[in-house]
Amino acid sequence: MLPTSTTTTTTTTPKPPSPCFPNSTTASPKSPKLPYLSAIDRKPSSSSLQFQPYFFLPNHVRLWLLLFIISLQIIILLMARTLHLSHRRSHFPSHPHHHLLQNPLTFHPRRPLPLFHHPTTAPSELLDNCVELDPWHSRCRALSNDGFGSKATGLSGVIPEDLVPAWYWTDQFAMEIIYHNRILNYKCRTMEPDLATAFYIPFYAGLAVGKYLWFKYRWKDRDRYCEMILKWLQEQPHWNSSGGWDHFITMGRITWDFRRTKDEDWGSKCIYLPGMRNITRLLIERNPWDYFDVAVPYPTGFHPRSDSDVLEWQDFVRNHNRKTLFCFAGAPRDAIKNDFRSLLLRQCMNVSGLCRAVDCAGTRCSNGTSLVLEAFLDSEFCLQPRGDSFTRRSIFDCMVAGSIPVFFWHRTAYLQYQWFLPSDPKSYSVFIHRNEVKNGTSIKSVLESYSKEEVKKIREKVIEYIPKLVYAKPKEGLESIKDAFDVAIEGALKRIKEQKQFGHKWK
Repeated sequence: MLPTSTTTTTTTTPKPPSPCFPNSTTASPKSPKLPYLSAIDRKPSSSSLQFQPYFFLPNHVRLWLLLFIISLQIIILLMARTLHLSHRRSHFPSHPHHHLLQNPLTFHPRRPLPLFHHPTTAPSELLDNCVELDPWHSRCRALSNDGFGSKATGLSGVIPEDLVPAWYWTDQFAMEIIYHNRILNYKCRTMEPDLATAFYIPFYAGLAVGKYLWFKYRWKDRDRYCEMILKWLQEQPHWNSSGGWDHFITMGRITWDFRRTKDEDWGSKCIYLPGMRNITRLLIERNPWDYFDVAVPYPTGFHPRSDSDVLEWQDFVRNHNRKTLFCFAGAPRDAIKNDFRSLLLRQCMNVSGLCRAVDCAGTRCSNGTSLVLEAFLDSEFCLQPRGDSFTRRSIFDCMVAGSIPVFFWHRTAYLQYQWFLPSDPKSYSVFIHRNEVKNGTSIKSVLESYSKEEVKKIREKVIEYIPKLVYAKPKEGLESIKDAFDVAIEGALKRIKEQKQFGHKWK
């Protein structure tokens, strides 16, 4: 479901004329274009329940005659709902962790609508207690600046000086915060649930489970927050009308962190809990066999402030002098027999002058160093084996730097990020099966077989797709260029709309 793109070497695909809905072939050509929706301030959270806004998109354009006929019924229903919500608020169970819940936000594509409030609370408790989110060190610095982390240092002389302010040491698990802050300022949000197409659930599932993945925490600790949000959702009238089909959530870790099948195993069982089945889930790694999992790019350090930042960066990586044929940034897994990463490091070190190796053992390549960026900028190709799971953030660091990724597993990218990468893997990457490398195939020989013209063509495709791999700095997005957030949200809205149109539902 990759959105169309006509990016060239100097321009990038502009957003479609309609500011609030993806340019879908399934959308009616007669759909009216409506004005930009004004922003609505986020209300402060507290330890008690509040009325806060929903944001959404309409299901369809209703006939004026039908609206006239049923207007009295709608008024009666709204009056009944008001009474129902008032009753629910006064009887909502008190719990110290309810601060982690926040109002579902909804999207509206065609016209601004009145505010509509639902009784929920904000997830600010997680960020307020960022010191406790990791068992080893504070996460406050990594999650600061709306999820972008601390400003990058040490890049002077590595990248253009005027682009240094667009770089941050962003944590790979900060995706939930980045998406939430963008949605709070999204041009299509509104407050009318009865006309909604999609409901966003701003629950930080990844941050909530993070510290409970280690040491001797019980499975109940790892499941608590997800069980709580699902219980709350199932009490909401608009959830009950769809069974979750028109809801989506961001989960800032890999899908396997939420797929525990036995109590003694790793992770939570959030995805397997009743109620989660029909929710569209945006994650940094998906299960390729689960329709509701959608993989989105890991956050990188580049957060362009404007269209001009994107275009300047594309020109910079296009014309940068690359001194080495290929590079590899990673740490060997000494505890693993026949470790594939160790094999890649040996091949790299055995071709003096043609490969640049960055040994990331310990914390050498963690947030706050320019070593990896410099290696990718200086290399024609970058080796991308699987990480601790099938994917790794390094894929996106590599491509944002204009280096051509070399994959050894199909599931590292080809079966993951279809909305964000070209449909033809050969157009932007090289694939060498891991077994061939294990059997003695020389990576150097494979990469040297590509002509300069072929390398230039492949790199140009990588550069073309850079905007879809980064998350822009402005909370309102860029002027005309779509970033990863735009692609992800429009894709989620499109699939939810299609599900409703064609009846792809089950109970």
